Amino acid sequence: MERLRTPAAMRAWADARRSAGDRIGLVPTMGYLHEGHVSLVRVAKDAGSEAVAATIFVNPTQFGPGEDFEKYPRDEARDLAMLEAAGVDAVYLPGVKDMYPEGHQTFVEVTGVSRGLCGAARPGHFRGVATVVAKLFLAAKPHVAVFGEKDCQQLAVIRAMTRDLDFGIEIVGAPIVREGDGLAMSSRNVYLKGEDRIAARCLSRGLFRAKELFGKGERDAGTLIAAAGAALTRPPSSAGQRSGRAQRGREPALPRDRLHPSSTPGSTSPRTRPRRPASRGRAEPPDRPAPRSPDGEGRGARRAGPGGGAGAARGPTRSFHDE
Repeated sequence: MERLRTPAAMRAWADARRSAGDRIGLVPTMGYLHEGHVSLVRVAKDAGSEAVAATIFVNPTQFGPGEDFEKYPRDEARDLAMLEAAGVDAVYLPGVKDMYPEGHQTFVEVTGVSRGLCGAARPGHFRGVATVVAKLFLAAKPHVAVFGEKDCQQLAVIRAMTRDLDFGIEIVGAPIVREGDGLAMSSRNVYLKGEDRIAARCLSRGLFRAKELFGKGERDAGTLIAAAGAALTRPPSSAGQRSGRAQRGREPALPRDRLHPSSTPGSTSPRTRPRRPASRGRAEPPDRPAPRSPDGEGRGARRAGPGGGAGAARGPTRSFHDE
C-alpha cells in the first residue's frame, strides 16, 4: 500500500493507474477509522474499482470557531493498518499546508442543499466540505467515490457539486453501519461516556420507530415525526440498554431512497439514487459565524486571540453528519 503525502504524488499515482486502464475508487475520510469506513472500501470494490485510494485529512475549513478541530481523534498508524488489511492500494495523507498553501483564497459553495439542517447549525461547514472534496477529486482523479449515508446532507451536497461542476465521477452512497446497541458508528463516539453514551441511542431508537410505523402503512408525516420525537425525550435507562442490544439483528438504516435528493443520471449509482428530503430548511443568517480558516482559526475570531473568543467555550458541536 502506497503512502502519498502531496497533491503531486497523488496525481502521479492516479495518472499511472488510469494509464494502466484501471478504474479508480476513492474513499475520503478524516481518519480515526472504524468498521463503517472499512465498509466504504468494500463498496468501492463492489462498484468495480480496480484500484482503491483512501484519504486521511482532518480538514480545518469545515470546523467552526469553538468546534473540535484540535481534539478531533487521530491515530495514523492504526488507520494505515486498517486500510492495508482492507486491501486499499494507496492512502493520501496531505498536510494542511499541502491542501491550503499560503495565499489560498478559493472555495466551493453549494447554495441549495447545504441550507437548513446541519447547514443551519454549522454555518460554513459545507463550504469547507465541498472545497476539500473538490480538491481531493482533482488530486485522486477517481472514477467512483464512496461516502456514507449517515452523512446524508453532506452526501447531497457532494452529489450536487459533482453534477454542477461536471466532475464526471460516480458518487455512491454506502449504508449506515451501527454499533451493536444501534448507535451509528462515528469517530466522535469516543467522546460519549456513561449516561451520554446511553442517551445517544435515542436517535436510532426514534428512526427505528418511525420506520416500523411506515412499514405498517403509516403515511402521515406528523405522526411519524411525533413517534420519532417521543424517543428523543425518553430518559436513558437500563431498560433502554436492553432494548439497544435487541436491535442487533435489525435493519439499521432507513430506506435509502428517502435519504438524499436525486441527481442527474450518471452522477450516482442507480442503487442509491434517492428522492429529495421533505425539509427545505432556512437560509443561513447574514451574521453567521465564520468557519475556521486553513491556518486553524475562525476568521471572525482572530481579534479575540487563540480559541475564537466567546465561541471557544463551547464543547464540540454534534450533528448527524459527523464522521
